[in-house]
Amino acid sequence: MEHGHHQEILNELRPQHRALRQMIPDVYKAFNDMSGAALGAGALEPKIKELMAMTIGLVHGCDGCIASHARGAARAGATKEEAAEAIGVAIMMHGGPATIYGARAYEAFCEFADAAASS
Repeated sequence: MEHGHHQEILNELRPQHRALRQMIPDVYKAFNDMSGAALGAGALEPKIKELMAMTIGLVHGCDGCIASHARGAARAGATKEEAAEAIGVAIMMHGGPATIYGARAYEAFCEFADAAASS
């Protein structure tokens, strides 16, 4: 199976996370628990929460965050139109830099959405 650029970003980060997680397992467990609680079903659908996380990642210029949450949003059922609109809000709030990372985020979302649609 061929992976796209954004999946490769996640694959590249995996061993780095694993090494750090071995050194501070309690921190990673707490972060994973918090992530599950924050991104789970509630008043907001998980796809909206993942889109929010993706746009926060683009505002911070975090390619790993973009890839992870673009994948999460696609898996949660967000559409390309929803991703584009969420990115539009980030551009409105963050300006020019968000147009660069916004384009990266949209590309990442489309990569994962297209992969999910073809499976």
